Amino acid sequence: MSTNPYETVGFYDSAIAAGKHRAIVGGRWEETGRIELTILREGGLLPHHHLLDIGAGALRLGCKAVPYLDPGHYWATDASRDILLAGYRTELDNPTRLDPARLIEDARFEFPGIPDTITHAIAFAVFPHLPMTHLRYALTNLRRFDRLERFLFTVFLAPDPATAMTPFRQADGVVTHAQRAPYHILADDLADLVHGCGWHMTRSSVMLPRGQILFTAQPIRA
Repeated sequence: MSTNPYETVGFYDSAIAAGKHRAIVGGRWEETGRIELTILREGGLLPHHHLLDIGAGALRLGCKAVPYLDPGHYWATDASRDILLAGYRTELDNPTRLDPARLIEDARFEFPGIPDTITHAIAFAVFPHLPMTHLRYALTNLRRFDRLERFLFTVFLAPDPATAMTPFRQADGVVTHAQRAPYHILADDLADLVHGCGWHMTRSSVMLPRGQILFTAQPIRA
């Protein structure tokens, strides 16, 4: 049986019906949304850029990024389009700035229908919930965006190989695991994965909620 609640049948439907679309994407709604937009802006995101918000949930970032970006420059994906639409209905101050057709259901990180204009991408608090093969899918499929400048993502790290095989308590109290969610990974293994998919990677020193670590990947181009 999966330990990932997002894979439970009816999980999204029940939460949305109960008005808990904010809670199921990790809590700390305002704080985390501000952090996401801040790190994007510090990473060079300007209003004329085109952003892909991967695993966007109920638009915790989207409700802040849509007003910041030029109209039509925000795209979002998630395993559930229903949670995206719940955010669209309830969280946008001006829904006319976002065409709901730009909210794409995508559980396999294939980015269907996303245009080649994307310049920045972010997956905040997505891969801690998934086996690291999903990060490989995302990195591989993001390579098709020729204008993509940087991809920001977060993971939990384990400090050493011995610890990586056991549950590990992160700085903010979350216990992470090698083989079930929330997942952790060794920094060296992450570097090998990212570089093997054709990306440079840098680690940020910014402190994130629950002890996640922020990385910025930039495609290696000839």
